[in-house]
Amino acid sequence: MTRKLRIGTRGSKLALAQTQIVIKALSHQNETIEYEITPIKTRGDLDNSKPLFYLDKKGIFEKEINESVVKKDVDFAIHSVKDVPATIHEDLVIASIPQRESVIDVLISKSRKRLDQLPIGSIIGTSSLRRAIQIISFRNDFKVIPLRGNIDTRIEKALKGEYDAIILAEAGLKRLGKEQYISERFDPKKFLPAAGQGALALVCRKTDRKLVKFLHKIEHVPTRISINAERSFISKIEGGCRFPIAAYTNLSPKNHKINFYAKIFSSDGLEHISIKKIGDYDQPEIVGNMVASYLIANGALRLAEGWDKSLNEWNKK
Repeated sequence: MTRKLRIGTRGSKLALAQTQIVIKALSHQNETIEYEITPIKTRGDLDNSKPLFYLDKKGIFEKEINESVVKKDVDFAIHSVKDVPATIHEDLVIASIPQRESVIDVLISKSRKRLDQLPIGSIIGTSSLRRAIQIISFRNDFKVIPLRGNIDTRIEKALKGEYDAIILAEAGLKRLGKEQYISERFDPKKFLPAAGQGALALVCRKTDRKLVKFLHKIEHVPTRISINAERSFISKIEGGCRFPIAAYTNLSPKNHKINFYAKIFSSDGLEHISIKKIGDYDQPEIVGNMVASYLIANGALRLAEGWDKSLNEWNKK
């Protein structure tokens, strides 16, 4: 295999930090290979005037990078799994999913208060519909406002008091060494994360078999099992930023079971449909499909119908 590999990634601090984590892991497998990092701007990076959920979900942080892999401008790409659509280019493969970081969401507030300690009418910032609707479901007196920008910018806005609190993924904070700002860590079984949250995907061309084999050396099998279940769930139910769906899996090593938690919400936060499903390690896709089928059979599409109008109202905030 070549002595130099070109990596395509977004240019944010977090994306570059994630890239360094992957390079370090790969270097333990082969110290002789050099890495060239190519930052690539995506649609999601260029269009930061709108909340994320108002954009077309599929590939807004992924498409341009994977196109560079297809065109052989870079050898492989590193993505956050939750940014990768359920279906990727036919010439590509997710060659490796390293060990997952924390899946949970956290609260950051200048006052260091927990969510239940914040005063009535507090302004909460988030870029995620899933997080927003769970906050409203918890306390409908909060005012939830769209929040864009990199992690440093978001934290700064919270610490300056532009927001009473903001919600971020713990994984990003840990990868950037910013855990000290966390005011509260949410229970993922109660405040469900996004499917794929905390995990990375290494994508390369299917035909580059030596590279596929090399990247697979840092594969974490339990993480792959969880991600396969969550991605099959999303693929069947067709979730995305414009329709908030929460999904979380954990594994029971003793009995080789997958515990799958999922929840969808009405646009006013007053109604939700949730499920916990237990399935087998060796059937993650079947478990994900079963969870999606349950939600669809119990009214998921009906809840989805109310979201278009609500999104238009949200975008005016």
